[in-house]
Amino acid sequence: MTIAATCSCALNVRGAPRSAWKTGRGLALQSDPSLVHDLLRIASVYSERLILPRRNLFGSPPMSRPAPLLLLLAALLFFFALGNHQLQGSTEARVAGIAMQMHLDNDWVTPRLFGQPFLEKPPLSLWLDASAIRVFGGTPWAVRLASAFAGLFSVMLLYAMLRRFGRPTAVAWVAGAMLATMASYWSNVRGVGEDALLSLGVTLALLAFFQTQQRQAERQPATLSWLLFALGIAIATLSKGVLGLAMPGVVIFAYLLADSLIEKRFALGHWLKPGLLTVLGLVPLLIWLYLLYQRGGLQALGEVLWTNSVGRFDGSFEEAGHYEPFYYYLAKLPQAFLPWNILVYLGLWHFRKSLVKNRYLLFFSLWLLAQFTLLCLASSKRTVYLMSLTPAAAVLATEYAAVLYERLRLRAAGEGFLGAVGRQRRGLAIGVLTLVVCSYLVAAQWAAPRADRQLSFVPLITEIQTLQAAGQQVALYQANERAAGASVFYTRSLLKDVQTEAQLNEFLGTSPNNVAVMALQEDPKPPLKVLKKVTVSRQPYYFVSH
Repeated sequence: MTIAATCSCALNVRGAPRSAWKTGRGLALQSDPSLVHDLLRIASVYSERLILPRRNLFGSPPMSRPAPLLLLLAALLFFFALGNHQLQGSTEARVAGIAMQMHLDNDWVTPRLFGQPFLEKPPLSLWLDASAIRVFGGTPWAVRLASAFAGLFSVMLLYAMLRRFGRPTAVAWVAGAMLATMASYWSNVRGVGEDALLSLGVTLALLAFFQTQQRQAERQPATLSWLLFALGIAIATLSKGVLGLAMPGVVIFAYLLADSLIEKRFALGHWLKPGLLTVLGLVPLLIWLYLLYQRGGLQALGEVLWTNSVGRFDGSFEEAGHYEPFYYYLAKLPQAFLPWNILVYLGLWHFRKSLVKNRYLLFFSLWLLAQFTLLCLASSKRTVYLMSLTPAAAVLATEYAAVLYERLRLRAAGEGFLGAVGRQRRGLAIGVLTLVVCSYLVAAQWAAPRADRQLSFVPLITEIQTLQAAGQQVALYQANERAAGASVFYTRSLLKDVQTEAQLNEFLGTSPNNVAVMALQEDPKPPLKVLKKVTVSRQPYYFVSH
């Protein structure tokens, strides 16, 4: 059998009528039933062997429904050993410190870091983190819950919506599993920050939008889908501001433009409805901005909407940092979607000729490419920003994996190496997924706590608390964001803030028991006396007095 025939057995893209691609039922790629059966068996066998015992405590057989199995797998990946290590890195320390101060001050409008307004991002993640602190206490586990749940909801949302798009259960299950096991996605949803919530909002908005396009093509009402779209916009913009609007917006624009060019007609209603529902989704953000305006005036609004949004994009806000050349993300492609990145890139190439006739593949391809282009154009760049692309990458990787799996099935009757691989395809697929999942669990259980030796702020804070217990007053001199946030989170209080050299000398001269903490790259000069040195993530912190 030729390669072309093999591909059409797995995904009958060209054989479907033009109208079928625009309906909810015909939109799905027409998979070989045997392929679907094999993939579903992989999902079931894998879940039974790794997640559930053969018999539970009551002697009944294990669950075999795909959705609960995927839920258990994602929950295991995202919540296992979530709190067995301390805050690590600048983002976790900063965000946790702001959430702790929000909890202590009971001020839910103006986020503050070390007593100063911190308006880089809207406060949705901070609200959730501060609420978790209030309910569960001020622990690293509590402030990581919001991101972990956002990741869990995103995985299950992708599975549910792919089923609604008409994809087979096995394909939807594997796509969810691939999303949960992408290395960058897994690590980010297990940390403190707003990016997991941004990804959830963008994913909900885009999947709901595509569902509305299906229902409109079938001439069916799409009220619920539009409301879910507005909810996604609300989550995304309350998490990351203007970026939360731009990430889904660029995909919707690209898709509607491509659809108009393919159909050679312009449907104004298709453009107006997303715009009107976007306004609805912006209402929660606008309410917060109004309350913020009452507190801080136009300066506060300008800092949120202009300085920290437009300024980061065009590079005018130099203090924000993270500025990289335009090819930064191109250099990151080999690691962007590990361990499934090769499937993502080969899938993009393999399906390129099917995009005109297949709106499903067109949408997810544009999701990946449009957002990647937008991020490349921005001046401020970080690999975590690629997180919103991962659901689309998981879908493309899964669809191409289905093609490869079908090729192996057809080779199973043959001789030689490929024939042997084809006959063992189920075991190989289970083995690969098992290896990936186990590697993440090992990293969560052992690697993350070991990283505390270099990345944790606990030794620094412990020394501060020891001095305070001895009756000495401690101040932070020109505290960076990570040290300031960690000090607020762990001490549950604000240390004295010293900004100038004159203030430092005055503070140290007031009492011989006063101690200042300084982040420097070289030893302080006299008359400062170094009492102790603590290093966190290669940054020395000096405890000094006169």
